[in-house]
Amino acid sequence: MPSKKALVRRPSPRLAEGLVTHIEREKVDVDRAVEQWEAYVEALRTHGWETVEVDPADDCPDSVFVEDTVVMFRNVALIARSGAESRRAETIGVEEAVASLGCSVNWIWEPGTLDGGDVLKIGDTVYVGRGGRTNAAGVQQLRAAFEPLGARVVAVPVSKVLHLKSAVTALPDGTVIGHIPNMDAPSLFDRFLPVPEESGSHVVLLGGDKLLMASSAPKTAELFADLGYEPVLVDIGEFEKLEGCVTCLSVRLRGLYT
Repeated sequence: MPSKKALVRRPSPRLAEGLVTHIEREKVDVDRAVEQWEAYVEALRTHGWETVEVDPADDCPDSVFVEDTVVMFRNVALIARSGAESRRAETIGVEEAVASLGCSVNWIWEPGTLDGGDVLKIGDTVYVGRGGRTNAAGVQQLRAAFEPLGARVVAVPVSKVLHLKSAVTALPDGTVIGHIPNMDAPSLFDRFLPVPEESGSHVVLLGGDKLLMASSAPKTAELFADLGYEPVLVDIGEFEKLEGCVTCLSVRLRGLYT
């Protein structure tokens, strides 16, 4: 059976020092963020996901955004190398976690840079955002790691938001969803549905018709419900102040077989 494991990582006490690039800095309430993170993790567990907590990285303010540290394709873990040099130490602990789960581990090497938030997988198609955190060499190395496994890698320009998955994610049927003002090239996606709110662009597929999404996108949640999906809403407001979204806070490992 396919696995339903999710890597998560507790927020650093230095979370409020996290990077911001495309938005104005706001004050972050770290205690409130921890409460929101715990509710997020509980939502995963409630819907059948086994959470695997990566060792904390308290000296890394952005370490809660564990998605950026690794990209999974089937049982292969590609350890990222962020375009933000201050984030590169975050991969320590993640390597150990994925290796302990039986993954085959590969790495992005200099001069390549890649953030996991720039990678959107839809079936065997892997879209990679080429932008501020992921460079051409990173795209090439991801292609070299995953194409032999059957992946089709498509590079997508990203300039208006931090990561590709800040702009788009996908519904269970493969339809890409996004907020048009944040997108560089909507025409690259075969099936695309615009959403009315920026944070409505981000969903985590929990299984079946359930979509984990931010409570800050009520109009989009209503749209999805009208299409037959079941939105599961979580408040991640403190992480949104740091350009975070529901996808950033976990790495879903569906390709492990037990």
